[in-house]
Amino acid sequence: MTTPAIDRRPGRRCHNVLNSLHSTHYFSPDLGRELGALGVTDPRAVNFAVRAAALGPVGAGAVTAAFYNYKHELVARYVPEVWATVTPEQALAARARAVDATLRRLLGEAAVASAEMTEAAGLALRAAEGCTRGARPLYSAHADLPVPEEPHLAYWHAATLLREHRGDGHLAVLAAAGLDGLEALVTHTATGKGLAPKWVFGTRGWSQEEWDAAAARLRERGLLDGAGELTGEGVALREEIERETDRLDAGPYEHLGAAGVARLTELGTAFARAALGAGAFPADLLGKR
Repeated sequence: MTTPAIDRRPGRRCHNVLNSLHSTHYFSPDLGRELGALGVTDPRAVNFAVRAAALGPVGAGAVTAAFYNYKHELVARYVPEVWATVTPEQALAARARAVDATLRRLLGEAAVASAEMTEAAGLALRAAEGCTRGARPLYSAHADLPVPEEPHLAYWHAATLLREHRGDGHLAVLAAAGLDGLEALVTHTATGKGLAPKWVFGTRGWSQEEWDAAAARLRERGLLDGAGELTGEGVALREEIERETDRLDAGPYEHLGAAGVARLTELGTAFARAALGAGAFPADLLGKR
């Protein structure tokens, strides 16, 4: 008798809404202002400093490995030099201040102080108890950080743990599928869900020529057609990547349980929609050319 496949998509949906709120700070003027006050003014240096800070004052190699889809030469322009301007501890404190200001601005003081936020924080932290550290450097580094006391910051912290836990597993799946960092970006963009090429070029350090070369490699593998669209084989590969990522990321949501996942998704969706409605993200962030 064949054992039916376990449907892990509710965990994916829950992660997606939590990650949406987590990601608002990357596009927030509050983050640039906080890091700028410490002497870090280049937006790319800000990004590397705040996301890598939990790892400590690491070098470019560690950041490139952990982030996966950034060009190493771009990373090396800012890391480890950024640590001469701001310590990881200062960067983390600045990020916390920026997240606090961003969430209060996007969601409003009533939502930040609501019973729903407190409930969401409790559920998200409980889910994070089901995360595992092995082969997950960004998750594990963030798991060493203290949980903030204020519910909206605790919710954001838990969302960060769940994001990095899934992200670390996702990178392992991409590598196993034979997709390098840029090829992963090209195929994800071709789904219509990834960063638009404009943002890839501006933030990841790749050139148009490198993008085109990656697309050519993908066409040779039969994953991309001449118009830059995924072939049937390409669609199947991206779907399999997501399913395998779901499998590696099942622990937190199995730990929380189906009812908890459904409730956390409901609460998280409301917060994410409010942030989106308040203009949290650039209008041209996602999509194809």
